[in-house]
Amino acid sequence: MAKTTDSPVRPALSGRKAQAARNDGIILAAAREVFLSDAGAPIAAVAERAGVGISALYRRYPSKEVLLRTLCEDGLRRYNAEGDAALEESDGWKALVGFLERVVDADVHSLAVHLAGTFTPDESLLPEVVHSGEVNDELVRRAHATGKLRPEVNSLDLGLVLDACAAITVPDPVRTAQLRRRTLAILVAGLAADGVELPGPAPVAGEFAWRWERRADI
Repeated sequence: MAKTTDSPVRPALSGRKAQAARNDGIILAAAREVFLSDAGAPIAAVAERAGVGISALYRRYPSKEVLLRTLCEDGLRRYNAEGDAALEESDGWKALVGFLERVVDADVHSLAVHLAGTFTPDESLLPEVVHSGEVNDELVRRAHATGKLRPEVNSLDLGLVLDACAAITVPDPVRTAQLRRRTLAILVAGLAADGVELPGPAPVAGEFAWRWERRADI
């Protein structure tokens, strides 16, 4: 559901804390680039991409596991922020389509596809996971209420749509973005209530949980 309370105004960070926050952002951005390219890359590759010493990185993230978990949590927060923003749209169909477009444009879902199975999830992720499920359910409920979303589509279908878009990648990032948007437009057309009959049943809860099981090769 949408969050209705305003976030409190946070005091400005001190010089040292502000620098630490900037460094943390640089490390997470570098980790995202590195692990989206190769989930098995060593943590030293992140330090090199971020331009920081390996000891500085380890002070903030004592293991690759911790860094991966933090990166995933950051991705979930971004996903949920887009979902909360979408719920401010009064038209349920436009809200759903706009949400999918922004998530694809921000390349948020690629993190879930690439990081699944590379670390052991813990309870720290649970609030964001629960909220993402609530957001998905509400977006789909509102889209159904407009009559424009085909009735057999459920909120778990959104994950399949985003998986399909995230799987598209070519060496040119601009072309990758274009192809993902094109594919999303095709898939959105399939979500519409006036589309052809869908084969097979909709996905069910827990059907894709297996991919979060820790892989032995990472």
